[in-house]
Parts: sequence; C-alpha cells; structure tokens
Amino acid sequence: MAPLGVVGDMTRSLQPYEESEGDWPPAPVPHEKPLALPALLATLWRNPLEAWTRAHFEEPIVMQKAPFGQVAVVSDPAAIRRVLIENFDNYKKDSLQRRILGAAMRDGLLTSEGERWREQRRALAQIFSRRMVTSFAPAVVDAVESVAGRWRSAPDGATHDIALEMGRLTLDVLVRTVFSDGFGEDPDTMRAAMQRYFEAIGRIDPFDILGLPDIAPRPMRWSAWGARRVFDRAVDAIIAKRTAQAQTRASQGVSPDLLDFLLSARDPQSGRGLDEREVRSNIITFIAAGHETTSNVLTWSLYLLSCSQEWRERVLEEALAADGAAPEEMESRLPITRAVIDESVRLYPPLVAISRQAIASDILAGTPIEPGTFVVIAPYILHRHHRLWERPGTFDPTRFLGDNKRAIDKCAYLPFGVGPRVCIGAAFALQEATIALARFTRDFEFESPPGRRVRPLHRVTLKPEGGLPMATFRRGASGSSRAPALATPAPLSTAPGQGES
Repeated sequence: MAPLGVVGDMTRSLQPYEESEGDWPPAPVPHEKPLALPALLATLWRNPLEAWTRAHFEEPIVMQKAPFGQVAVVSDPAAIRRVLIENFDNYKKDSLQRRILGAAMRDGLLTSEGERWREQRRALAQIFSRRMVTSFAPAVVDAVESVAGRWRSAPDGATHDIALEMGRLTLDVLVRTVFSDGFGEDPDTMRAAMQRYFEAIGRIDPFDILGLPDIAPRPMRWSAWGARRVFDRAVDAIIAKRTAQAQTRASQGVSPDLLDFLLSARDPQSGRGLDEREVRSNIITFIAAGHETTSNVLTWSLYLLSCSQEWRERVLEEALAADGAAPEEMESRLPITRAVIDESVRLYPPLVAISRQAIASDILAGTPIEPGTFVVIAPYILHRHHRLWERPGTFDPTRFLGDNKRAIDKCAYLPFGVGPRVCIGAAFALQEATIALARFTRDFEFESPPGRRVRPLHRVTLKPEGGLPMATFRRGASGSSRAPALATPAPLSTAPGQGES
C-alpha cells in the first residue's frame, strides 16, 4: 500500500469513504447530489463548507451552472498548474471575489491586476525575503512568552478561548515586527473589528450568487462599514505617526520594521513606489491576513495536537530538545512540529478557495473551458480529494516528513496558493506558527470541554464555529504532564514504517 500521504494520480481507482470520516477531525459530510438553488443559497449563507458534493471530492473537474455563469471546480494538479502558472495571464481575478474582499483591500496586492500588480509584487517581495523573515523570530518568541505568562498566572486548568488567544498573539507579533509604533487603536478593538469585518465579508450574499449588479444593496456589507472605519483610523494614525517620526527614527538609529520597508518600497524594474491608496490597502491586507491566517493555523494545530497523544509526545520531545536554541535557529530544529502544522493546514487550509475567470478558451482536465467561465480551485477539496490522498480525512503528519513530503505535487497542496500569486507572507506565517506550537506544547497541555463538538466554519478563512474553549494545564520543567495523557478521539497512527520516526 502507498504511504499515507499524497497519491498524486488522478486516474487511480477510488477507495470507499472511511466510515469514521466526518467524525474526527470534524468536517461536513458531502452531499450525494447538488443542492437545489434555495437550499444552496441558504447553505452558502450559513456555511459554504457544507455545500460541496461527493463528486467534488472524487472527480478531477466538476462543471456546474450557476445563476452568474458557468463554474468549473478543478482538482486536477496538472489543470491547476495550467491555471495558476503556465497559462496564468488567461485567468484573472473574478469580480465576485473582488466584491467579497471589499473596498478595504481593493488597491492592494491581494486584488490588484495586470502590470500594477506586478510592480507591487516585485516591490513587496523584498520585504518578505527569507533573511528578513528569520530576523523576526526573536519577536515571535517574545510574543509567545507573553501569552504563556498570562496563562501561567491563571489557575491551573483555567479555560481560555484558544481562537481568541491566538488572535491576540498574532496581533502582538504584528506590532512587534510590522507596526512597532502600534496600530493607533487598542489591540482588542482592532481584533474585534477584524472579526466583524471577516464575518461580514465572509458570508456569500445570495445577491452575488444570483448575479445581481453591484448597485443592488448587500445588507451584510453594510455591517462591515463600522469595522472599516476602525481600519481607516488605524491606518491614518500609523502612516501619520511614522511620517512625522521618520527623521527622528533615522537619526536615532531605530531599526526599521516592515512598515518602513513598505513605505519606501520600490519596484526594482520600474523604480515606482506605492501610492497612498496602495499603501493603505496593503497595510490593511497585512493586518487582516497576518492576523486571521496565522491565528487560524495555530488554533487548528493546537486543537488537533490536543486530540493526539502520539503527536503531542513527539512535538513535546522535539520542543524540549530545541530548548535553548537561538530563536533564529528554532524553526530549522522543529521538523516534526512543522509537519503537524502542514497537516493541520491540509485539513483546514487558511485559503479555502481560489477563483479565477477565464479570458479566452482553454482546456482543463480534458474539459473545454469557455471565455467567462469561473474556475474555482478549492484547497479544502483538493487536500481531501480521494484521487490524490490516501485516507484524506485522517490526521497524520507523516505525510509531511521525509520522502512522503518530497512526493507531494506542489499543485496538490495549496494552503497558501501557488505560482506568481502565492501568498507573499507564507514563510512568515509558518515560522510564527511552528515556533508558537512548539513553545505552547513544551509548557502546556490543552483539553476541550467534555461533550463539546468542534465545527469548521468558512468565513473567508476556516475557523472553529463559536471559538475554541480549552482548559490549559501547566507542565513541569521536564515537560511532564499534570496527569495521564488525554484520550485520542479516533485512531490516528499509521502502519509501522510509514514516514520518519
């Protein structure tokens, strides 16, 4: 039998669904056939993750009619490579995606197109170089220690909302690395505003599905306006303060942060910098993506790890062995921890769906694609596809160790996209998550309240519905647990000899 990793062959025969899949790790059960339009609209409004059918997880491409046009849901790695890399210029960001993301990020790297996008990308790529990302590791360690210190001061076994705590952590990291003067707003105000914003723009409005023009009101978008005002105030304060302090900071030898680089970034080819609108949009993008993406990656990783005694112990052993290493060296010494992160974002990818619109005719997975077709590449489906992964609903980080990891097609695993528009901050997010997961596992055990069911909710990113309350228990200096290991809710181990030990 093949290793419990990627299979990568879209022609292989399908295995039946495991009876336990859909129970743990938690995931909606796919429908046997497409939903009728009224049920589809209601489901997309409530939780788009519950709208997928069994065919989406079994077929390389699924064509379907929508009120706004033809849709192709593509899960074939070769076809994905064509859309996102080889024939990149034929597939533009679609109007639906741009409308959902909203005006706050309209002029930034996330939604801009054409030559202006290329200039921004070249200018900002220098900010997220490997050397720059590594230099931020000490700030990540300090931010993690701040959270851990707060947990240590609470009674042992106190319950914390891990989703909320990870949101606070990632905002703190942003302050320490990107915006060293602060946000111009209270961090909890910013966090609450971002939560409201993603809740509002993350709902797929029925008017969008029905193809109504932009002039038709979208009530849920109105609720995002208050959050946008918080963003606007914060961004104005950030830019004004930094501009006023520029000369003073330079004369005092203050080390530049990412904001300094953003304000001074220039496209190395054209020499053009970012205009005011682009600076504002990218600051909001960095705040939103740097907070929402990384906090959800950590939240799901801590949850999955809390449910697996085997992987808790392996991460703990590795974290103890890396104790005392320089922060800049920590990530390279945590391959098992990183494998847990990678498997967590396979099951719960921060980027749930990528959508494009075909400009000219093409062929994908043997299927003709007409101009105007909406092409959807959904990492959530791709990462659980039964033609690509063995037992795709099972949590097993050995997929991302040794030869198993090297065998994964880069277009079969897209937690941060692929090709020219791959997430520019992916390395930053993964470094932060890996260091934080190791540190938290070294110092604490986490336990979910008895009987609580965790459900993934799609709101731009994937998050646990209603947060993730968990009790935290301090470990001893040697990493010893407060009590016998927590029970694992489902068998997670692979057969002997699969992956690294």
